[in-house]
Amino acid sequence: MGVTYDTGALVAAERNDRRMWALHAGFLAEEVVPTVPAPALAEAWRGGPRQASLARLLTLCEIEPMSADQARDVGVLAGKAHHDDIVDVAVVEGALRRGDAVVTSNRDHIHAIADAVRRRLRIEAV
Repeated sequence: MGVTYDTGALVAAERNDRRMWALHAGFLAEEVVPTVPAPALAEAWRGGPRQASLARLLTLCEIEPMSADQARDVGVLAGKAHHDDIVDVAVVEGALRRGDAVVTSNRDHIHAIADAVRRRLRIEAV
């Protein structure tokens, strides 16, 4: 099983949240490379020295680009879930496709999107 980080996880890492860094260290110790969907990175990234912690976290993650096919799948899932935050939907789409857990600060949105297609996700809150 893998893990997907959403924007909230990235923001938690940037703020040096102890739980986030402990989760990250645990995944790496288990040789699990976290996935960060490109839309989540775009939502969190502002650049500059204030994001040094986030930059450090990202060096040990896989950034997943969004293909045209994925964009379509995300759009379909957004419609089924009646959810207009494409970043949240992209996180859920990828996690469901890979069988990943999700690290998030927004458990309710992630659950609601997965529930719309009658799927369950393991969620770790930060």
